[in-house]
Amino acid sequence: MSGVGSALSQVFAIASNPSILLYTFIGTGIGLIFGALPGLTATMGTAILVPFTFSMPVAEAFGMLLGVYCGGIAGGAVSATLLNIPGTPSSVVTTLDGYPMARKGQAAKALGWAVTASGVGGFISWLALVLIAPQAARFALRFGPPEYAMLAVMGLTIIASISGKSIAKGIIAGLVGLWLSFVGVDPIVGNFRFTFNQIPLMSGISVMPALIGFFAIPEILSGTRTSYEAVKAQVTSREMFPTLRELWEHAGNLIRSSIIGTFIGIIPATGGNIAAFLAYDQAKRFSKHPEKFGEGIPDGVIASEAANNGVTGGALIPMLTLGIPGDSVTAVLLGALIIHGLQPGPGLFKEHIDVIYSVFTTLLIANIFMVAIMFIGIRGFVKILNVPKHFLTPILIVLCLVGSYAINNSFFDVWVTLVLGLFGYLMTLAKFPMAPIVLGLVLGRLLEGECRRSLILSGGSWSIFVTRPISLVLLIISMAFVFGPYVSRAVQNHNQRRQAA
Repeated sequence: MSGVGSALSQVFAIASNPSILLYTFIGTGIGLIFGALPGLTATMGTAILVPFTFSMPVAEAFGMLLGVYCGGIAGGAVSATLLNIPGTPSSVVTTLDGYPMARKGQAAKALGWAVTASGVGGFISWLALVLIAPQAARFALRFGPPEYAMLAVMGLTIIASISGKSIAKGIIAGLVGLWLSFVGVDPIVGNFRFTFNQIPLMSGISVMPALIGFFAIPEILSGTRTSYEAVKAQVTSREMFPTLRELWEHAGNLIRSSIIGTFIGIIPATGGNIAAFLAYDQAKRFSKHPEKFGEGIPDGVIASEAANNGVTGGALIPMLTLGIPGDSVTAVLLGALIIHGLQPGPGLFKEHIDVIYSVFTTLLIANIFMVAIMFIGIRGFVKILNVPKHFLTPILIVLCLVGSYAINNSFFDVWVTLVLGLFGYLMTLAKFPMAPIVLGLVLGRLLEGECRRSLILSGGSWSIFVTRPISLVLLIISMAFVFGPYVSRAVQNHNQRRQAA
């Protein structure tokens, strides 16, 4: 009991320290700004602030950095909902239903659900971090190349759920994304592929310039081609705050999507975008009205935001217990820990338990601040919709190009954004969905590299994917995703014929 009492006293001391609270609040606010502005990400915000934390005590430093992390992930829902431009890669899925809700005059409701889902996802992932960190990290460590390859396959099966009315066009868009993922150096033998003698292309196409190009540029060009239709949104407390009845109705989706995000966060090198796609697909499968997804339904926003915010606590689990970053932001946080003279791993829990308590406590505080700031600021966020588009368009263009340049300080990324943006605009004119392209680009590299490594380990035998238990389970789940709807439809038709007979 003395150990528990000591832990609680340390947690209370951290939570009541004005300096820690102030830096966590500042970091959360900065993170929300970075997340809400297209082209700026939580990773970028965290990386920029790390140098400013060198001279800070560890608790204050990580309060600020974790605030940027939580705020940056959640803030992406703002531009995704109001402008149909994802502020972060993980908010791509939020555009599928968030923006249609805004167009129907439900911008405040969409943002209210986004904030609520972000808070629930962040809280559940925090619980996982506190309660099951060592055990969950050991399980994730069992993932080898076959498991990662099957995880990528499972992710690609979601294309059918995000393709809109034409699955064929969604598959074609996904194949385009896969082809773009092949640009760069071959992950196994080191040959150059589709680089056209351009040195920047040797490292492949960066996800963020591609994301800005495929989502932001087509939307901006479409706005110049058509007249601006203002989205009318009456911001009331009733719309902003879901009722208890609504929370109960969507509780299953909130919890399920948060757990999916937490689990994906635990697995290194995945991230919020994969978690959001998976959660969205499952929300659609469990929904009583799957046909409404993509037309503006709260469940779509809930699934995306609960999952990508669920990644935050999950990604910290392997970083703290094994020294393996779960995503790009925790890779930056890993460097910050080392800079402060701390070595992540099991020894951190024994030798610097005060640091662990600081991370646990400030992550929870950051999530609370994130929810509070976003709910208070929703009225201001919705006013963005009243800005005439001919004023907003130049600002968005500048932000997009600056964001593309700032990622790698490269003008080449700006050209990548413009070229892919023009290509994406032509595809949108032909009614091709953009989300499968990004999904193919993100998962293509993972699928190719891990699949080829698996075949090398097995001497060229494909049986490696079915002889390892975790890989086999992921493969079965993927097959269920693909064939499940057809089997279910066939069973329903058979039952209807029997009833008719």
